[in-house]
Formats: sequence, structure tokens, C-alpha cells
Amino acid sequence: MAITLTDDAAKHIQQQLAKRGKGLAFRIGVKKSGCSGFSYTFDYADQINPDDQLFESNNTRVVVDRISLPYIDGSHIDFTKDGLNSVFKFINPNIDNTCGCGDSFSIKESNAITL
Repeated sequence: MAITLTDDAAKHIQQQLAKRGKGLAFRIGVKKSGCSGFSYTFDYADQINPDDQLFESNNTRVVVDRISLPYIDGSHIDFTKDGLNSVFKFINPNIDNTCGCGDSFSIKESNAITL
């Protein structure tokens, strides 16, 4: 499978990398957090590690470490702005449930591994 980006997400990532002045890719991960169990992490990758999986979508590179990949593989990522708020939105086929605040999620049992 793959990680894909909308045009808006790719443009935002490219703008942020340009503003930052360095970086090879946008790094996405998962950590244990929140009331549902997991949350997404975002960073910029200045290097590609041996255990990273590299994806390219809309001329933008996305890096995911091998431990996080089963939790987000197949995800489609959008970037939206609403007034002063802006956020990456995930359409993640691996999610079983999300918490009421929308900040954390649980994974379908078949995708669960130990972080």
C-alpha cells in the first residue's frame, strides 16, 4: 500500500520545507497517547533512516518508520484551514475508533502491534 497526499497537503508540506530551508521529506509516525490509545506525530526528515519507508505523492516525499507503518499504511492525508485553525486530516483505513476530541485513535485488532 502507500501513503498519499492531497494537493493541499503536498503544497503545505513543500512550503514548510522551503520555509525551513532544509529537509528531505515529511515524517509521519504514531505514538501511544490519548484516551483511544494512539496519536499521529509529524516532523521533517533531514535524513532517511534504514528502517524508514519512503513514499512520494504529488511530488512530495513522505517518510514513515517501519514500526508506525502498519498503523497508517494506506492512509490518505489532507490539509485543511478553517479560520485560524489548520490541520492535517487522515483518512486511515486501519482505524477502529476515535476519541471524542478527535486527537487519538484505536487500531483494528488485525493491525495492532506493540509500540
